[in-house]
Amino acid sequence: MQTSPGTFSLDRTTVIVAPKPLDKLGRTLRANLQGTGLPLPVQGRSRANSIRLKLDASLSGLGPEGYTLDATATGVEIRALKPAGIFYGIQSLRQMLPASLYGPKPALEEMSVPFVHIEDKPRFGWRGAHLDVGRHFMPKEFLFKYVDELALHKLNTFHLHLTEDQGWRIEIKRYPKLTSVGGWRKESMLGHYRDQKWDGTPHGGFYSQEDLKELVQYAAERYVNIVPEIEMPGHSQAAIAAYPELGNLDKPIGVGTTWGVIENIYNVDDSTIKFLKNVLDETLKIFPSAFIHIGGDEAPKTQWKASPKVQAKIKALGLKDEHEMQSWFIQQMDAYLTSKGRRLVGWDEILEGGLAKGATVMSWRGEEGGIAAAKSGHDVVMAPSGWTYFDHYQADLKGEPLAIGGFLPLSKVYGYDPIPAALTADEAKHVLGAQGQIWTEYIQNPAQVEYMAFPRLSALSEVLWSPKEGKDYNDFLSRLGVHLERLRAMGVRFRELTP
Repeated sequence: MQTSPGTFSLDRTTVIVAPKPLDKLGRTLRANLQGTGLPLPVQGRSRANSIRLKLDASLSGLGPEGYTLDATATGVEIRALKPAGIFYGIQSLRQMLPASLYGPKPALEEMSVPFVHIEDKPRFGWRGAHLDVGRHFMPKEFLFKYVDELALHKLNTFHLHLTEDQGWRIEIKRYPKLTSVGGWRKESMLGHYRDQKWDGTPHGGFYSQEDLKELVQYAAERYVNIVPEIEMPGHSQAAIAAYPELGNLDKPIGVGTTWGVIENIYNVDDSTIKFLKNVLDETLKIFPSAFIHIGGDEAPKTQWKASPKVQAKIKALGLKDEHEMQSWFIQQMDAYLTSKGRRLVGWDEILEGGLAKGATVMSWRGEEGGIAAAKSGHDVVMAPSGWTYFDHYQADLKGEPLAIGGFLPLSKVYGYDPIPAALTADEAKHVLGAQGQIWTEYIQNPAQVEYMAFPRLSALSEVLWSPKEGKDYNDFLSRLGVHLERLRAMGVRFRELTP
């Protein structure tokens, strides 16, 4: 960034210049600036006193999400190789204007942009945020708002965790009981897990396929890709409650009402594999994402060890143990997704028993899984719990809402580097990026999600976008104060900074 003396002021004659195919982004910018009270018409022909959006093939060095922004006496010009770069340039322009513009009311302030030249591009291609809607269902409207919050931070991946032991949230038309039965539990745990108390109140909900298609379209317009997660073979009690033949027991079970790791997991029958492929078929029709998450974590093998059918299959397939059985299970999904032109991503337990050929690993139990995967030539998304689990406490427990445990202050998030020191430069190329996790055992509503996510997700967004060199936590804090005013104007219920 280079600054020079002077400012460009928006007035009633300022226009937005957005030739096709950028006219939609021109309208997006106009909507972003409606609080100015200025007309800001969108037109295709360039002129002075304007905000100009332009695609520029010479900017290939900035990649598909990079941009340049110049503010001079004639106006503001945002150039990029691809429309995504224009979108991120618009976000930076918004940050130069009053925070009140992020709210619903007219700003009634002078709107001027300092003369500046910016060249900008992200460090990582996967800049993500995860949200678990299985433990606690979140209203559809909040998912749209959350997409806006991610896009504001130049985050481009929304990992939507749709199925759990405690609730199945995605409509699958071929299997209606997944939502009519699996979408509801009779009660939830009250207080902390160790208290072993329940509230006696039914909880549930699900998203129709139309709901999710609307969300996908809304997110795409903000350059956010939604990665759906369908958990297997563990975290599957809600599905087994709906269709008991998917499980390993001879008796029916209910949707899960306890947190933690549960022993009820899918069996390995051919019919169960076919069931999950059918579920994935409908999922793929909703989500165009290249990556599809299949979970793969926390799958206890107790029931498999006790099942004559599973043991017979292990023997028939020539497998060594239950870990190789899980690897075989994941390999079926990997091959299936590959045949559909998609890529499987799973939590780092999918490394156990051998990693499926095309799999991408999401490393959550520290960085070790990510290091192992990258060294073996597999792509990795870093999600280590010690730096990216935003369901952990962010301050002294006194005065904070009940959380699962752990301690992750803002400074630790900001200090995280997604490239482990153990990787060579070539191996590090397999690190696609990182993301922040929101697990919702103890997070019951949108206000609590935002309280736990922000401003920690703001810190992670800078980790994922900005160069490693030059990071300074005190400088970040000084800029964060202004940024929190933007979030306040948007109605984001973030945790206030404390001395």
